[in-house]
Amino acid sequence: MDDAAAPRWLTEEQTRAWIALASTVVWLPAALDSQLQRDAGVSYVEYTVLSWLSMRPGRSARMSEIAALANVRLSHLSRIAARLEGRGWMRRAPDPDDGRATLAILTDAGWDKVVETAPGHVAEVQRLVFDGLTSTQVDQLRTIGARIVHVAQPDLCLPEPDQDFPA
Repeated sequence: MDDAAAPRWLTEEQTRAWIALASTVVWLPAALDSQLQRDAGVSYVEYTVLSWLSMRPGRSARMSEIAALANVRLSHLSRIAARLEGRGWMRRAPDPDDGRATLAILTDAGWDKVVETAPGHVAEVQRLVFDGLTSTQVDQLRTIGARIVHVAQPDLCLPEPDQDFPA
């Protein structure tokens, strides 16, 4: 095997960082899901869909955009949307700019659910992620996370929260 075909093995430092990141990717969503299920009766992915819709102009977005942000197939998002519609938290409608696309629209009741759920969710995010970090580490986390997502999904546009967004 020539050098060009040899694998680029992780260094010991990279291996330790990878183990920490992989463990975070597995266990952080599970911990957040448990808190949201227990305290608000919603799953992590359901809350993510609702909160992302709450950050969009007009509290609506194409289903395909939400599916990309949530990293779920459109068919899976359709099942999630049906559950959220059944609870009166969102509705779907044809996109007036492109009749082939469907919009997910956060209802007033959905907005109320996000506002009601956000304090407990934010407290858990604070406890699990930010309480043990310095402000420099928080900035590094944002930079590193954004960089990894950009390389993994170059076309993905992450939502930008505004001051009215409850997280």
